[in-house]
Amino acid sequence: MELQNSSTDAANIFQSLSKTIDLAKELVSRCQKRAEVRSAIEQLEGVIKHIGEDLGSIPPSTYGNQESLEIAVTSLSKEMKSVHIKVTQISQTQLPEKNELEPQTETDLYSISSEDYIESVQSSGIARLNQVEQFGSINRKGKWSQRHGSSRSSTNFPQVTQYMEPQYETFFCPLTKSIMDDPVTIESGVTYERKAITEWYEKFESPVDAVCPQTGQKLEKRASSTNTALKATIEEWKERNEMARIKVDRAALSQASSESMVFEALKDLQIICHKKHNNKLLIRSMDMLPLIGKFLEYKDRNVRCATLELLLLLAEDDDEGKEMVAMSVNMPIIIRMLSNNHQPVKHTSLLLLLELSRSQSLCEKIGSVTGGILILIAMKYRETSDAFASDKADEILRNLEGSPDNIKRMADNGLMEPLLNHLIEGSEEIKMEMASYLGEISLGDDSQIQVAERASPSLIKMVQDGNSLTTKAAFKALKKISSHYPNSKVLVEAGMVEVMTEELFTRKIYNEQMNSKKEAAAILANVLESGLDLESIQVNLRGHTIASDYIVYNIIYLLKKSTLDELNINLIRALLCLTKSQEVSATIVSVVKETEASYNLMELINNANEELEVSAVKLLIKLSPYIGHTLVERLCKTRGQPESLIQSPTETTRITEKQAVSTNFLANLPHKSLTLNLALLNKNLVPAVLEIIIQMQRSGVRTSRYANYYFEGLVGILVRFTATLYDHQVLLLARNNNFTSLFTELLTKTSSDEVQMLSAIGLENLSTQSISLSKPPKVKKPNYIKWSFLPKCGSSVSSKHKSTPLCPVHRGACSSQDTFCLLDANAVERLSACLDHENVEVVRAALSAICTLLDNNVDVEKSVNILNGLNTIQFVLNAVREHKHKDLLQKSFWVIERFLMQGGERTVSDISQDGSLHAALVSAFHHGDGSTRQMAENILGYLNKMPNSSTNYATGSTRQMAVIML
Repeated sequence: MELQNSSTDAANIFQSLSKTIDLAKELVSRCQKRAEVRSAIEQLEGVIKHIGEDLGSIPPSTYGNQESLEIAVTSLSKEMKSVHIKVTQISQTQLPEKNELEPQTETDLYSISSEDYIESVQSSGIARLNQVEQFGSINRKGKWSQRHGSSRSSTNFPQVTQYMEPQYETFFCPLTKSIMDDPVTIESGVTYERKAITEWYEKFESPVDAVCPQTGQKLEKRASSTNTALKATIEEWKERNEMARIKVDRAALSQASSESMVFEALKDLQIICHKKHNNKLLIRSMDMLPLIGKFLEYKDRNVRCATLELLLLLAEDDDEGKEMVAMSVNMPIIIRMLSNNHQPVKHTSLLLLLELSRSQSLCEKIGSVTGGILILIAMKYRETSDAFASDKADEILRNLEGSPDNIKRMADNGLMEPLLNHLIEGSEEIKMEMASYLGEISLGDDSQIQVAERASPSLIKMVQDGNSLTTKAAFKALKKISSHYPNSKVLVEAGMVEVMTEELFTRKIYNEQMNSKKEAAAILANVLESGLDLESIQVNLRGHTIASDYIVYNIIYLLKKSTLDELNINLIRALLCLTKSQEVSATIVSVVKETEASYNLMELINNANEELEVSAVKLLIKLSPYIGHTLVERLCKTRGQPESLIQSPTETTRITEKQAVSTNFLANLPHKSLTLNLALLNKNLVPAVLEIIIQMQRSGVRTSRYANYYFEGLVGILVRFTATLYDHQVLLLARNNNFTSLFTELLTKTSSDEVQMLSAIGLENLSTQSISLSKPPKVKKPNYIKWSFLPKCGSSVSSKHKSTPLCPVHRGACSSQDTFCLLDANAVERLSACLDHENVEVVRAALSAICTLLDNNVDVEKSVNILNGLNTIQFVLNAVREHKHKDLLQKSFWVIERFLMQGGERTVSDISQDGSLHAALVSAFHHGDGSTRQMAENILGYLNKMPNSSTNYATGSTRQMAVIML
């Protein structure tokens, strides 16, 4: 493969290597056959050196970005070029079953044997020569004995051929036949392993019976002394041996030609690390960590697990090792392994992460990995599925608490305990930091109450006793907590309202870095918006509650004096909440009148801060039923008003809250205020309102959040003109824009109850004017002289006069546009349909509009006949059945009575068959007020359910006597 893509020089090198390796294989084969061993070995030495030269001549460009491979090959080349194989003369009787080759170098007793490395990689079928067993120790004969019973063999793993020289015989303990770790010399001059000779002495009951196990010499003393020179020599020998093994493992990891090779190398490095701490330092100093770290992404999970185990060993003991490991590995990969389905990989990655988290400097790096803390929190709470993982994840999280940013990340991911613990128990600086975090993060609904219960006492104390920075952080946190309305009860019980009202009305410190009043007002408004009983919220020790006059006066006084937009917004929010109580509303109205705060509120609707403007208008809408005429006067005297309250949206889907509340403010002010109506008319605002209504009707679906509310305000503005039709300008406006047809159309072409109700009210107001506007057509007296000469013309005029229809109800010439006639506008059918509405307000407004057609000033009999033809009475009876509201019942009874008086026997029969009407009449007769009871009695009389001296209910005079005008 390399030859196909290499340059000419590289191709020559690889061809030379291939030939040399084939020759090396042949020489090794000769050695295995025990033929001409000495000659073969001498030739093999030359072949190895030749391979080293070829390796050393490979151009650096051949390796590309594989720096670790270049280092491994260069190191291998150097060692192969300096190889020297020495053969010891062995008698035929001493030969083992297979030849034992002992390769050595003059400078490094245990360097990598290049021929074994290449041979093992490329000739997997060749038997090993004196293979080094990875889990064993060297015995007396110079072979590795297996301690752990491992039978693993890998023909792909680089082999090191060890050949022990005679001078190293002293390394072995005569008793254990193994290399000594702690050699001691006894009285006989023989050196043993300390533990082995101690156990030997214990075999003798009497000290005088002890003998040297090697010489048999009787020992007078059991004293022994450490053979320092030998111990140092052995240690040096071991170090050289371990260095050689590390080099082999590094070469294997660089090559990584098979999974088994990589796995064996990683396991061998683990064994080397277990032997002593210096080996870990050696591996780290050889810059092997980046190479090892790459195998975290290896496809074989056993290799990944072995890599994690080795990194764990290298990270132990000191912070330097932890930091080196953390710098060399990809931390997100380790975090990702926490979700691995293979339990050994998951558990080992947890152990590595736990070890790294013990370094304070690494806590931030671990916590900053995206999703890492979330995964650990999830594992912590899965104790039933994996107790080990749960326990280790909990330990890691506790270690990560050393970083304040990690505490915030934990809180962001639902683990609030660390933040709360530090907020309660930490130093003042930590408390301030935790309170600041608490004010920033988004809390889940499941943790809101817990946070409020644990944090509020500490936060309130920080507000009272802390410095300006601490107080600011505490206010920020309390504002966040109070925004979740279910927390309000906890905060009130903790005494927060008392502290906030003191901040608002009592504290006079102005040299702080923050204005605490705006924060206190926001928190107080949040609590009030939660819907708690106002009378139950105590604000001070003097017995004042949040609904007391004391609070109202202070809030309005502060609103007049404040120049801070945010403070004013929160004060208005508090007042809006207080208006929910009728008693407090009366107090607010009284205070507003006394202090002339209406001027301040009216000025706020011109404020540049849109949120403040919206809040002010909302409060004015609440006050308009009580001081509407006063507000009209203030509004018309305010610069730029009322025209600025009507703003055309750029798109019907982008209607703002400001536009919606502004139009509704105008719609809610007293409709009979001619001053405001003329101001709107003279500012030419009505055409703009009509244009927007038509545009919104055409657009159909209104996706904006405030679209319906805005549309209701626009219709309400038009309706207000119908209350002042006595003014010529207003009357002309209604006629020119055909208000009757417009409101009739709105009755059914809307999904808003409010618009339907307003449209019905507008039709009622217009219809009340019909009787005065509907006049018989003026007939000019015929000019007989002219007619005698122009008979045809006279006939034509007479014919034209006869074709002019008269309204049967209003007795004159009617039209929907000029006289606002409901019949001409076909509005009755739509009003009757509204009587089936589930909203009682819509039903009442529609019924009131129909009542205008039964007034004494119209032809009631003809009107009843027309309404009967439209089945209106059935709609009225249905309304009585569905709604029990007092005002609605009175209007319904009045209409029913008119139908009974003028509708004839058939109408009486139809009404009498409605059983639910009888029940409603009986109930009204027993429990209604005077007028309702009288109407119920009259209707029962018409239905022959009450005794009456007169039985003829069909005569017109009797009917007229029964009429009760409302």
